[in-house]
Amino acid sequence: MSNEIRLDALDHEILFHLRQDGRLTNVELAKRVGLTAPPCLRRVKRLEESGVIAGYHAVLNTEALGRGLEVLIDVEVSANDRKTYLEFEEVVASYEEVIEVRRMFGRPDYFIRVAVADHAAYEAFLTGKLTGLPCVLRVDSHLTMKTVKPGP
Repeated sequence: MSNEIRLDALDHEILFHLRQDGRLTNVELAKRVGLTAPPCLRRVKRLEESGVIAGYHAVLNTEALGRGLEVLIDVEVSANDRKTYLEFEEVVASYEEVIEVRRMFGRPDYFIRVAVADHAAYEAFLTGKLTGLPCVLRVDSHLTMKTVKPGP
């Protein structure tokens, strides 16, 4: 038996509008998808309860926060045990500069996205935090030239 929820065209339309603006009122959302408010709210609640909608969040402008330089980092670690991986993940996720961490299949072991003020701030992060971790074997940095399609 599958836990997968069946989505119809209206569900997809609701999800589209909520991805565009998660702060839409139920009344406005219902108007945009061609429903009245009560059935629209029931659908949204069903999508939330089933886990299709995992949450709502604010999209921050890193440039306005003084962190306009975004760097994508490939990291390889020298670890063969779960404990080391979990400790590495906990430490890296706690860094303020880190906005995304993904453990990958194959190489690199991790994909990390950071946002910092400038090149000097990135160097300080890289040398003072990331490469100082005992299990870090290799780091490859990719500076962002332009964000074409931002993530959530």
